Amino acid sequence: MNNLIIPIGADHAGFNLKEKVIKHLKSKGFEIEDFGCYSEDSIDYPDFGHPVASMVEENDGMKGILICGSGNGINMTANKHQGVRSALCWKKEIAELARLHNNANILALPARFISENEAIEMIDVFFTTEFEGGRHQLRVNKIKC
Repeated sequence: MNNLIIPIGADHAGFNLKEKVIKHLKSKGFEIEDFGCYSEDSIDYPDFGHPVASMVEENDGMKGILICGSGNGINMTANKHQGVRSALCWKKEIAELARLHNNANILALPARFISENEAIEMIDVFFTTEFEGGRHQLRVNKIKC
């Protein structure tokens, strides 16, 4: 069940893309836990990144999505959580490798630098690509402090 629920959060710069992403995910049959934001009014990205990261951290196997202007701030916020491996992606190939080699569990998107179509491509590959494990698992194990 956790794999059917996708937590998502964005700041004001990512609000419009978040709304389009939610529509796409719902059309694919996913249930969405929308942590906001809910308008283009200026807000602080950590207020929306932490709840998504916490939900992913607390639910083994869950994957989430975070969106802000550059993707950097909200990605940094998520990666403060020990159980999170958030990957800032701007091409579908990077999103695929983030899953294959890094077992990323949050996809961070830079709303001001990608198109809606690019975001959808990355999301589709991120949620359908399985972690390879093996030598990559050994490396992922070394991420924790």
